Amino acid sequence: MGRTRHSRPRSRASVAAITGATVRADFNDPNVVIHYTRAADRLGLWASERLLIERWLPDRAAPLLDAGCGAGRVALGLWKLGYRHLTGVDFAAELIDQARGLAAQHRAAIDFVLADVTRLGPVRLAAPGGFAGAMYLFNGLMQIPGRGQRRRALRQLRAACRPGAILLFTTHDREDDPREQPHWAAEAQRWAVGEQDPCLVEYGDRHFRDSHGGHTFMHLPTRGEVLEDLGAAGWAHRFDAMRRAIAAESEAVREFSDECRFWVAQRD
Repeated sequence: MGRTRHSRPRSRASVAAITGATVRADFNDPNVVIHYTRAADRLGLWASERLLIERWLPDRAAPLLDAGCGAGRVALGLWKLGYRHLTGVDFAAELIDQARGLAAQHRAAIDFVLADVTRLGPVRLAAPGGFAGAMYLFNGLMQIPGRGQRRRALRQLRAACRPGAILLFTTHDREDDPREQPHWAAEAQRWAVGEQDPCLVEYGDRHFRDSHGGHTFMHLPTRGEVLEDLGAAGWAHRFDAMRRAIAAESEAVREFSDECRFWVAQRD
């Protein structure tokens, strides 16, 4: 999910911290499933996504992994561009069902697998020599609660990829928008005195009700934080830029997703 809203601190009584199970349940919500299925069927690839994929992953015959594939928006867009060895993984069963249904409608031979990106062992069988590239688009990595788990996901992606493989992903950047700084200053004060929303795992987290009726968990990192995580997981940074510096997006894309930062990393 791309859009963020301010989360409001709630009572600390009987409130458990968000886990992967919470996020999975959010993604299996019927409102969320409908939202992502419509995007997969109608929106397709963003201009920025297509530009960077074709620049960094030009081989249409190479095996590619679409992590956090949702209802298949990116994978179906790649199929239409002529990419033919695609595997999509997501841990939300309802979204995987939708992706498979859309692939059948479009006669796209894409392998959609129900799997958690923090545990990719069986998925590696789809590319015995390792995937030539992996994508984790629409801020999916940052919807994993806990920095340790996000680093685990990055390590799992590295293990699934061959040497020299490219990883393309997006995040928000909580330092990019000056209008957001008062919120984060107040949030830092809440964390300092233990008055933050008790469902949140770490500073930079948000959990909110989205415009399409579902709930969204999102961690908003700094650029430095992401660079540290890539290094810790064995990925070499190759490129990053805000979306607006890469391509002008349509009104539909801007309505679907807030501004984000694109990242390109490479496996040694």
